[in-house]
Amino acid sequence: MATAISALNSVPPMSGRNILRIYWKESKYQFLENLRMPRYSASIILFPLMFYILFGLGMSGSRSTAGVSTASYLLATYGTFGVMGASLFGTAAGLAVSRGLGWMQVKRASPMPPFAYFAGRTVMSVAFSAAVVLLLMALGFVFGGVHLPPLIAAKLLGTLVLGALPFCAMGLALGHFMGANSAPAIINLIYLPLSFASGLWVPFIYLPKFMQHIAQFLPPYHLAQLALDLIGAGQRQPAHIHWEVLIGFTLICMGIARLGFHRDEKNTYS
Repeated sequence: MATAISALNSVPPMSGRNILRIYWKESKYQFLENLRMPRYSASIILFPLMFYILFGLGMSGSRSTAGVSTASYLLATYGTFGVMGASLFGTAAGLAVSRGLGWMQVKRASPMPPFAYFAGRTVMSVAFSAAVVLLLMALGFVFGGVHLPPLIAAKLLGTLVLGALPFCAMGLALGHFMGANSAPAIINLIYLPLSFASGLWVPFIYLPKFMQHIAQFLPPYHLAQLALDLIGAGQRQPAHIHWEVLIGFTLICMGIARLGFHRDEKNTYS
């Protein structure tokens, strides 16, 4: 035991460059791992695309009550829907499976920085979120008659991709408290009702009044409103309110995720 402790103490500390390489490689290989898993990559990408084709492109010639085309309106809301799905399934389900298989114990025993795994999960989820949004935009521009100035299109992409981070934090929090087998079902029980109640499937003003009040406390609603404001279809609320809600939600979820991480760590070494 003393020899092992001496050997560990003799390992030189890693340089900042090496730490960055570890974070980069962890992100890269988690992305490739999920890209090669059709049950994740295909479902995460095709699910919002299917909804957009059915409802966004199917009614592309009509006008929503917000004064923009249905295809433009649903591009923002289904973009939020897609980003949320990629983030939750990429972080929560992946983390729950890794914990269930004991992979997190292996990670803790390695000299890898403890948070490289979580950073990799987040980067991978953000990358898939960007892919979903880009594909939705391509469908809208080519087949839905959506016309957005290049700057607005870039802002829409950036807003939705940045908006993936609160849901990545939510996924990390959920992943520490779910089992590997139950994770997909639990995520769907949260993800789908939350999407509907936030006005992502139908325009917000068509929701029942009591749901409109509930929606304003839900993070997906605030991300969707930021996206809708860019195309001139939002509720005209100050943008800083939406960002404050999303940032506060992120911090709360990160706090819960940290509690879960320390709980697992205590159970591992107790």
